[in-house]
Amino acid sequence: MTGDFRPGDPIRMDETAAELGVSVTPVREALLTLRGEGMVNLAPHRGYVVADLSRTDVEDIFWLQGQIAVKIALRTADMVSPEDVELLTACNERLRAAVGSGDVDEIVDAEFDFHRTHNRISASDKLAWFLFNATHYTPHRIYAADPDWGSVAVDSHARLIDGYRTGDRALIVEQVQRQFDDGAARLVARLSAAGIWDPEPRG
Repeated sequence: MTGDFRPGDPIRMDETAAELGVSVTPVREALLTLRGEGMVNLAPHRGYVVADLSRTDVEDIFWLQGQIAVKIALRTADMVSPEDVELLTACNERLRAAVGSGDVDEIVDAEFDFHRTHNRISASDKLAWFLFNATHYTPHRIYAADPDWGSVAVDSHARLIDGYRTGDRALIVEQVQRQFDDGAARLVARLSAAGIWDPEPRG
């Protein structure tokens, strides 16, 4: 999802184990998990290789995340209290400060804290679990290192909170979708720039 590995790149268990400083066994188990999630394939006579990832795949992943997130947000709208609004505002101010400092670790943690707090308000534990798993491979640190993404995230959160404060459900849906549309567009642009969809030269 970061573009560091291209579709079809081989993953050699011995080399990967040495890189990570572990035995081959956990690497093999991890690759089995990744194969089950469609991230790698087992190719005859080649071993494990990175699975294909198309633009449509990326768009579909973010579309699914957005659909789940909208459902959670509308439930949050039905349950949110003034105290919850203030708590979300404090979380977003933490993110704003982190974006201002450029501290990638703090940005990742603050963004996660905002969404965790938000999702808990909805009391939609199963949906939140599905959303967490759907975002499992999102390259959070790449986004966090992008100041423009940070500005959009903070602004979108602020407008989302305004939607909860005023009961504007259309604004709530708009801002949730904005975040996932923005995420998809940025990742597609990054992967395009990395050339993962360009044909590899042979010979």
